[in-house]
Amino acid sequence: MISQGNLFCPGSSIMKYLISTCALTLMMVPAMAQAVGFGVGINPAFRTTVTPRDNGVYEVATSGSSAPVAYWCGIGDFAIRTLRTKSNQRIYITRAYDKQTRTVQFSLTAPEGVDTTPGYSVTVKRVGENMSAASAQRYCSDNFMDFGF
Repeated sequence: MISQGNLFCPGSSIMKYLISTCALTLMMVPAMAQAVGFGVGINPAFRTTVTPRDNGVYEVATSGSSAPVAYWCGIGDFAIRTLRTKSNQRIYITRAYDKQTRTVQFSLTAPEGVDTTPGYSVTVKRVGENMSAASAQRYCSDNFMDFGF
């Protein structure tokens, strides 16, 4: 029987385990700091491409997913990181989802003559639908959408 005083002595199996665990944890910290959203280094299951068009319109195409949140993520991230908009800037759909091209067009100004009252669900099928840039960008950290959760 091991006495309690010998459990944490150098060379004991418990001490070796604790040192190994600490070393592994220290090596994993940088990788965990770079993780996107929840998960350890799991990248979102989709990619977006934003193409500037005429009159302040931006076209978002996705690969890997046609979920509405993928399009909103793309434009939200582009607006904040590339255009340097404020987080409360509204982003509006100016052309709804097109099945042929798998694209949606957005603008930072409201389209004329359409209802811009935000709906209660995330959609890319209604011109005038809108949300803030920060709300749209938050969908980028949603790594669960294509994992069936």
